[in-house]
Amino acid sequence: MEPVPALNESGAAAPRLPVTGAGGSSNASLELSSRPPAPAAVNPWDVMLCVSGTAIACENALVVAIICYSPALRTPMFVLVGSLATADLLAGLGLILNFVFQYVIRSETISLLTVGFLVASFAASVSSLLAITVDRYLSLYNALTYYSERTVLCIHTMLAGAWGVSLCLGLLPVLGWNCLHDPAACSIVRPLTKSNVTLLSASFFLIFLIMLHLYIEICKIVCRHAHQIALQQHFLTASHYVATKKGVSTLAIILGTFGASWLPFAIYCVVGDPNYPSVYTYATLLPATYNSMINPIIYAYRNQEIQRSMWVLFCGCFQAKVSFRSRSPSDV
Repeated sequence: MEPVPALNESGAAAPRLPVTGAGGSSNASLELSSRPPAPAAVNPWDVMLCVSGTAIACENALVVAIICYSPALRTPMFVLVGSLATADLLAGLGLILNFVFQYVIRSETISLLTVGFLVASFAASVSSLLAITVDRYLSLYNALTYYSERTVLCIHTMLAGAWGVSLCLGLLPVLGWNCLHDPAACSIVRPLTKSNVTLLSASFFLIFLIMLHLYIEICKIVCRHAHQIALQQHFLTASHYVATKKGVSTLAIILGTFGASWLPFAIYCVVGDPNYPSVYTYATLLPATYNSMINPIIYAYRNQEIQRSMWVLFCGCFQAKVSFRSRSPSDV
C-alpha cells in the first residue's frame, strides 16, 4: 500500500496517534502523535484539537471540583455526573498531551500510551452517558424504590463495569493491538488497526441504540404520566402540557447532540480508508470532542444544586437559606 502523507507535513495531513512503522517507513492516516525525526510545521487542525482539549479540561475540572467540594452532592445521580465529568476531564488532558508529545516532546512509547489514554477516556465518557441514561430510566420506571441501597449498588456496579471495560479498550493498542509493525493494517487513526477501530465503532453503535431505546421508553413513561394526570383532572393543564413538552424536547436535544457529535466519526472509522485525505478524519473527529465540551452544560451547569454550589465555591459570603434536596435524575 502506498504511504499516506504524514501528519504535520502539510495542513492536509492527519492528526497522528504516533509512530513510524518497522524499518522507519511512515504511514498515513490520522496519527495522534509525532514521528521521531525532523520538526514539522504545526497543523491547524491539531491546534484546534488542543484548544478543544483545553476548554474540555477547564469545564469539567470545575464540575469535578464542585462535586468533590459539596458534601450535599453525594447522591447516585451526582456520582454519575462526576464520573462523566472525570472521563471528559481526562479526555481533554489527553488531547493536550497528544499535542505536546506530537510537537514538543517526541517519544514513540509515550505517544502510544497517549493514544491508549485517549481511547480509554472517551470510552469512559460514552459509557458514563449510558449509565446516566439507565439511571434516568430507573428513576421513572421504579420511582418508588429508586432511593434505596439497591439503586446505589446498581449504580456503583455500572460505573465499575464502565470504567473497567474502558480501561481494557485503552490498553489494547498499548499491549500490542496496533499497526506499528504492519502498516497495511492501519486505520484512519494511527496506530490503531482497522479491526480495533471497527470494534470501537461497533461498541458505540450498540451504546447509541441502547440509549435511543431507553429514551423512547422514558418519553412513553412521561407521556403516560401526563395522560394519567389529565384523566384525574379531566383535562391536561397548560403547565403539565408545557412540562411534558419541555421534557420530551430536552431528551431529544440530549440524544441528538450525542448522535450528531459521535456518529459521523464512528461511521467514518468503518468506511474510511487511510489513503483518503486526512481532512475527512479531522472534520469528523473534532465534532466528536465537542460532545465532551457540551456534556457539563447539559448534565451539570443546568442543575440547581450545582449552580448553588458554584455560588458557595466562588463566593464564600453566599449562604443558601434553602437546604439541598435530592432531586430525581430526570431533573438533571
